[in-house]
Formats: sequence, C-alpha cells, structure tokens
Amino acid sequence: MKVLLENLLRHEDGHTVTKDDIKAVTGWLKTRTSDREIAFRPARVLMQDLTGVPAVVDLAAMRDAMKKLGGNPEKINPLAEVDLVIDHSVMIDNFGHKDSFKKNVEIEYQRNSERYQFLRWGQQAFANFRVVPPGTGICHQVNLEYLAETVWVRKQKDGKKAV
Repeated sequence: MKVLLENLLRHEDGHTVTKDDIKAVTGWLKTRTSDREIAFRPARVLMQDLTGVPAVVDLAAMRDAMKKLGGNPEKINPLAEVDLVIDHSVMIDNFGHKDSFKKNVEIEYQRNSERYQFLRWGQQAFANFRVVPPGTGICHQVNLEYLAETVWVRKQKDGKKAV
C-alpha cells in the first residue's frame, strides 16, 4: 500500500489523480475496503516476449485505427517506459563447442526472423519502448543487471525535472 500511496502522491494533478483518490487509499488502510478504482502509474514496465509481443500488436493496431480516423498515429505510444526482454527462446541445437551458443542464437534468429523484425520495428516506431534481444539473459537477471534504475528522473511538461 505504501507503493500505491507514494505513486498517487507523485502523480496527483487534480484530474487523473485527485486528493480523494489518495484519501481512498488511506481510508482502505483503516477499513480494508473501498469502492474506488486506484490509479497506478509505474515508472517502467518490464515484459517478457510472451506478453510483450501481443502488446506491440495492440499498439500497432491502435496506430492503424488512429490513421484510419485521420489522426496522427505517432501519438500512440506506451505511457510508461517499456522494456521487453526476449528470454527462454534460444533452443539447443549445437553443444559441446566453444561457438555453440553463438550458433544457437543465429538459428533462433533464423527460426523467428519475422517475429524479431516486427519487434525491431516496434522499438524504432514507439517512444519509450526497448527490446532486449534473445541470448542476453533471462528477464529478471537482465532487469537487475542492466535495466533497473533506483531513482527515476523525468522531465515534466513545464521543462522541470522530477524525481
């Protein structure tokens, strides 16, 4: 609950997050019940390819719909930063040689070339969207060793930085 409360306090703007939303969380702490929906805006979303690929498909479909409606499709982007880690995808075809891993990754790219081309497109097309390629490591390891940030600094609409 502390994480939710801190998140609401950070994003309270009187419109998307109100003081009543914050009071609802503090009220829940007393009564353990609430009839309010609580907004949660994470600084970043970590996804595996199993769930991330359908999300990119949805974003692409929303861009197509926006274009058909005459709007600017480039306005469709993830609201928070997204890191999509492709893990557990490299199968073992070669083993017992010093270049086995390299060969297995190459085969993985050949087997799933259309999928990886689509994800490469997504990374180039969408703001706030990064893809970690296969063979880099498992999702949580990659997150802890390369991606995670302890303190997030963001530029606000007024140009000021917020922590």
